[in-house]
Amino acid sequence: MKVLVACEYSGRVRDAFIAKGHNATSCDLLPTDAEGPHHQGDLYDMLSERWDLIIAHPPCTALTVAGNSTYGEGQPKYAERLEAVKWTVDLWEAMKAVAPRVCMENPVGVLRRLGGLHAPQFVQPYQFGHMEQKKTGLFLHGLPNLEETNNVYDEMMKLPKNQRERLHYLPPSPDRWKLRSTTYQGIANAMADQWGDL
Repeated sequence: MKVLVACEYSGRVRDAFIAKGHNATSCDLLPTDAEGPHHQGDLYDMLSERWDLIIAHPPCTALTVAGNSTYGEGQPKYAERLEAVKWTVDLWEAMKAVAPRVCMENPVGVLRRLGGLHAPQFVQPYQFGHMEQKKTGLFLHGLPNLEETNNVYDEMMKLPKNQRERLHYLPPSPDRWKLRSTTYQGIANAMADQWGDL
């Protein structure tokens, strides 16, 4: 299967598909953190060809409800939110035009309300073996819902809140955004295992 993992610098999803024998490439404006097939540059450079599957992680800062105090209606950066919604919806349509199967990942946000997208599937890291919470939406086209592989919710709930919501409590740092945006390995593996066989 020919797979494009868009807006991914970590190589985590890309490498999960490569490990299953697929021809996978990542793409991001940043260099990849893990050696492997990677296009550093504009994602649209990669949308001039056909793909069997595209998994994308577009920027979410202006789209997430966590940013409502800055990007919400009546707030200083609301125009930036509207621009981000348009860019992301246009990307969604462009990806569907070159791939029969597309997954676009984004946190709980405004794409459905302001962008007219369908309801996403929501997943949590604890459904895939990670003792953490981070509700994430998957907008799916031509793909079945991702099925949980190892639900550790009960065990996770025994942990203090600052451990099970580790990413939320990360202290300020230059790479905080990077740590918060990296796909959990269990989710990456589930994508490769379940969607790689379609």
